[in-house]
Amino acid sequence: MTKVRPLSIDDPAHDCPVPPETVGRLIKADHEDTAFLLDGIPEATRARLAVWLYGRSHTHEVGVRVAATCEGATLRRAAGVVGNALYDLSRRPYAAPSHGTRAGASRISLGGTRHRA
Repeated sequence: MTKVRPLSIDDPAHDCPVPPETVGRLIKADHEDTAFLLDGIPEATRARLAVWLYGRSHTHEVGVRVAATCEGATLRRAAGVVGNALYDLSRRPYAAPSHGTRAGASRISLGGTRHRA
């Protein structure tokens, strides 16, 4: 029996569980093509991939799509509490993370404030 080391989004040193070409195709794929690209990849590997993708800010949504192809128990085995959270996220409509944004802030200006005399 092989022992799989659990993944965590807090540990970016883990290598991606699939070839970089597969990740590139997943990033470019629409929702329908995602299932086709994941066909033949074992569920445990898909769960690890979902966690790996979700742990990177530019591939959050892809990670959620991959997680949607996995059972909750498989995601929990792959990443514990993070797997639970990812399972929950994958079962509802995707909402982009809002960290780094402020309510009511519509733009950022680096030029300073103009004062009227």
